[in-house]
Amino acid sequence: MDEQKIPFWRDDRVLKIVGQVIVLAVILVIGAIIVNNVSVNLRRLGLPPGFGFLNSPAGFSIGDTAIPYSSTDTFGRALLVGIVNTLRVALLGIVLATLLGIVVGIARLSNNWLVRQLALVYVEIFRNTPLLLQLFLIYQAGFLKLPSIENPLRLPAATYLSNKGMHILWPASSLRTTIALILIVASIILGLILWQRRLKVMELQGGSVGRNYQIAVIALAVIGVLALLFGLEWEAPQFTGNSVDGGLYLSSEFGALLFGLVFYTAAFIAEVVRAGIQSVSKGQWEASQALGLQSGLTMRLVVFPQALRVMIPPLTSEYLNLAKNSSLAAGIAFPDFFQVAFTINNQTGRVLQVLLLIMIVYLTINLIISLIMNGLNQRVQIKER
Repeated sequence: MDEQKIPFWRDDRVLKIVGQVIVLAVILVIGAIIVNNVSVNLRRLGLPPGFGFLNSPAGFSIGDTAIPYSSTDTFGRALLVGIVNTLRVALLGIVLATLLGIVVGIARLSNNWLVRQLALVYVEIFRNTPLLLQLFLIYQAGFLKLPSIENPLRLPAATYLSNKGMHILWPASSLRTTIALILIVASIILGLILWQRRLKVMELQGGSVGRNYQIAVIALAVIGVLALLFGLEWEAPQFTGNSVDGGLYLSSEFGALLFGLVFYTAAFIAEVVRAGIQSVSKGQWEASQALGLQSGLTMRLVVFPQALRVMIPPLTSEYLNLAKNSSLAAGIAFPDFFQVAFTINNQTGRVLQVLLLIMIVYLTINLIISLIMNGLNQRVQIKER
């Protein structure tokens, strides 16, 4: 006997699809109404709804630029300068905050009472005070109180420090430096690929074949180190009597923002690291000690790799917060993307377009960070067979 066919208006599968289509249609209609109203209102105000204003001359200067820029360049070029400034603060801040956070997090579990208490004081101070207040303090009481540019502090490694910023030793723009950098980057990439290949080969064919890959990785490491030591052509800053020329210049605003973000975020990362380490069972420590491993090797080879599985998800949140907190640069007049965008808004009156660009840029940066961290999280998870 044939089964009786269920009418489509009583079929749950059909009803779920129809419901989703209706919700999607309602959202699209509401979105179309909002876009139409915004477009009509902008035209009434004499403001075209497009982004053609980005091709107009900016007419303002930017004090700290990592790429060439002048006041005659377009608004689009000014936004690009802001994006580059935001990216260099965010990327460098993530690296430095991670390193400092790991050190402080491990110090929180130290057997030395003084080290443990100093780490605790650092975490409690920086984690429980506003970041903007810390930025003001670092900028006003730190960088601006340094000697003037006419009498800068001379630090080791040809470094000059003044209230205008820092001039440090930096690779010169030359063919030799370019070739050396290509060798260093290629060595790192090929080394990582071969190391991953070595691990897979050792699982399938044993350690004898894996040693061949290990020798290749060591050779690439030697090439990279030699290129770093002897291939790069360095440009040292020179003091000319009333100014410092040459090398890499980092402004006081950039330094204050970077230090503030690093110290603040590292306090949170330290607690993430401490929690991750404490999540590893005590038996792992005891087994490592029974095998004769020193505490440093136990941490590096046994405990920390297991703690990463717990640490990476909250670390992702801290990295995202650091990228978004970089918008506080406006408080100390560093021209990041947020400040440059609002300067353009003040000159053009294109509020909606500028806000939309700000949302898109920060959303893109955070999605890229999330994508990278999610990929790393999948790699460190236990592979079940």
